[in-house]
Amino acid sequence: MIQRLFDIAEQQSKQAPDAIMLAAKENGQWRTYSSSEVWQTARKLAGGLLSLGIANQVLEPEQQEKIAIISPNRPEWMMTDIGVQLTGAVLTPVYPTISPAELAYVLSEAGVQICFVANAEIYERFKDALKEIPTLKSVYSFDVIEGVPNWKELINKNLQPDESVIARIKPGTLATIIYTSGTTGNPKGVMLTHDNITSNVRDSIPAFTFAEKGSKALSFLPLNHIFERMVTYVYIHSGVAVYYAENMDTIGLNLKEVKPLVFTTVPRLLEKVYERIMNTAMDLKGIKRVLFFWALDLGKRYDNAKPGNPWYQFQLWLANKIIFSKWREALGGNVKAIVVGSAACQERLTRIFSAANIVIMEGYGLTETSPVVSVNRFESKDRRVGSIGTLIDNVQVKIAEDGEMLIKGPNVAIGYYKHPELTAAAMQDGWFHTGDIGQWVEGRFLKITDRKKEIFKTSGGKYVAPQVLENKMKESPFIEQMMVVGADRKFVSALVVPSFMQLRKYMRDNYPNMSITDNNSELIKMPEVTAQMQKQIDKYNVMFSHPEQIKKIALLPEEWTIDTGELTPSLKVKRKVIEQKFSKEIEQIYAS
Repeated sequence: MIQRLFDIAEQQSKQAPDAIMLAAKENGQWRTYSSSEVWQTARKLAGGLLSLGIANQVLEPEQQEKIAIISPNRPEWMMTDIGVQLTGAVLTPVYPTISPAELAYVLSEAGVQICFVANAEIYERFKDALKEIPTLKSVYSFDVIEGVPNWKELINKNLQPDESVIARIKPGTLATIIYTSGTTGNPKGVMLTHDNITSNVRDSIPAFTFAEKGSKALSFLPLNHIFERMVTYVYIHSGVAVYYAENMDTIGLNLKEVKPLVFTTVPRLLEKVYERIMNTAMDLKGIKRVLFFWALDLGKRYDNAKPGNPWYQFQLWLANKIIFSKWREALGGNVKAIVVGSAACQERLTRIFSAANIVIMEGYGLTETSPVVSVNRFESKDRRVGSIGTLIDNVQVKIAEDGEMLIKGPNVAIGYYKHPELTAAAMQDGWFHTGDIGQWVEGRFLKITDRKKEIFKTSGGKYVAPQVLENKMKESPFIEQMMVVGADRKFVSALVVPSFMQLRKYMRDNYPNMSITDNNSELIKMPEVTAQMQKQIDKYNVMFSHPEQIKKIALLPEEWTIDTGELTPSLKVKRKVIEQKFSKEIEQIYAS
């Protein structure tokens, strides 16, 4: 049985040495790496690193060397991960999008000694911050950068790791420290052992029954996040070749080139795919437009647990032949499933894509659980719209009296690096406290209702779960992003970023003689725009109790992004940051 993470790559290199393991665009062409090439490169890298004096005689977290990587997804990332593991050192991945100050904090706390950077752009962004790390001895680059040692210098030493070093690496040995992006405060270093991650790989594989040896997966979610990294090892174990998208802007093109069987994503990116489809549809005329929205209506009504009558099933079959087949072609024509995690996925999107024979496998996990806890399966009987699926093997969940989900299993982290007090607070009586409020559906499907810390009380004493409101209202094509506020206030309100493409189309269609400005700040002040946005809120307000209903909104002119600081690298909303940044707009809501 596989017990250490690198065992997965070694096993594949022996079973299928010539099979493609990893691939990426290099000089405009796809460059593939066989299982044997990946494994041998990782071993040589390990030998080169060990020649620098890494000596992990005692494999305890505090004594193990820490090695950082700052890079977008690429084959070198995974080769470095495997190579570092073979030395007994600990890989500490860092998002390339974080601030230099945050990078300095993370690398200093971890005590990083060696750092790998992807390219000149990343090196220039962080070179001053890297000088502030007292423990840092060496920086290596993947691309050639003048004045910076290249990682091939380590590989070209042509050294092999000492087998006695590898033998000391046990299932309980620390494999990685992942600093959670955090929606508030400083990031925390989650310590995951080989056993934490390999157990999650083994117990997640049964959810990938559709994975075929020799098929392909497209990867674009950051490998810095344990979700994509763990799933990559599932792919490797299953003989699925991993192709890395060039960047977020080329995903559409790369999907058509690679024709993957599966890919993982977060709801925000799935929403954007849907928005592009809808924006294209809005320009359709005549019978094409009628057929599109007929198919879309069928998709919205889809429920795999209740297939519908024969007439509905026939219509859906027809819609798949003439409309949804084009959706599948846009995703490469071969996608069987999209695995969604990190945040709640809109039920509408789950229904529509699944109706189009693109199964949405929404799951749940945290960095501290390596990460998968539950997932909706490819098979219909183990899938429920609106849930986060059934538990994977060997993971236990119980619901505390206050509704919080508590987790136990071999996938639960051993703690937070250098913060025993945080470890003690999060892991009590053998159970990890997630901070998520959940419930059981049909006795076996998990459903999250909100974040424990995000539920707030109005000044009238009524509890409000903001995510429930936000997820429902974001079903409106006019609402791009939204954050509900109202803690200790007399009523609930919201900050709303409209879908400006949708808004402008609406204005052109309904006010053809009016001049429509290209300036977002001016557009949101137009009374016709504010009235349309309020109409969207009113449409969904009726689904909630009076105290939960959104009484007023403030429209914002710019989308929230990672670069502007409102989103974490995994695209979660930083509520406290947004509250502070738009405090003036919030105060105006309650002053009027």
